[in-house]
Amino acid sequence: MPKPIRGKRAKSDDPDMEFDEGPSKSARKREMTALQELGEALCALSPRELGKIPIDDEDLLAAIEESSRIKQNSAMRRHRQYIGKLMRRIDPEPLQQALDALYQSRTNDTQRFQQLEELRDKLIRDGDAALGKVINQHPGADRQQLRQLIREAQREAAAEKPPAASRRLFRYLRELQAEA
Repeated sequence: MPKPIRGKRAKSDDPDMEFDEGPSKSARKREMTALQELGEALCALSPRELGKIPIDDEDLLAAIEESSRIKQNSAMRRHRQYIGKLMRRIDPEPLQQALDALYQSRTNDTQRFQQLEELRDKLIRDGDAALGKVINQHPGADRQQLRQLIREAQREAAAEKPPAASRRLFRYLRELQAEA
């Protein structure tokens, strides 16, 4: 049986010749670049976040941890290529899924933070009129403390002082959200 030929089709009239149309050079290069980019994303994580990613390869984990100590651009470029090479030995799918879950968690945290900021600003702007919504959402909230924090924040805003009471109000709202 003739040996399969990779790549371009050879000019042959032999109908028994098999052709192995494996991935093109460009496709392989795109795959290697994607693995290198995944490695770069892993290098950008904090040690705490990196601990949440299931990396079984000890060499890869050591290379990722070492990347934070490299300062020169050319050395970092070579190191990223090395990490990309190590990434070829493992299945990148679990790493990508864990990284996506981490990014989704960050996005959710950011959205909650922004919602709390909007609620705080609405409380400062509208005062007692907006207080009912917060009390309905968080029945365990201390109405008197909320009113006091809102009034202090309103006075600060009117006097153009630093927003210390506004920060206290935000912290209290965050505590209420954490309890819920």
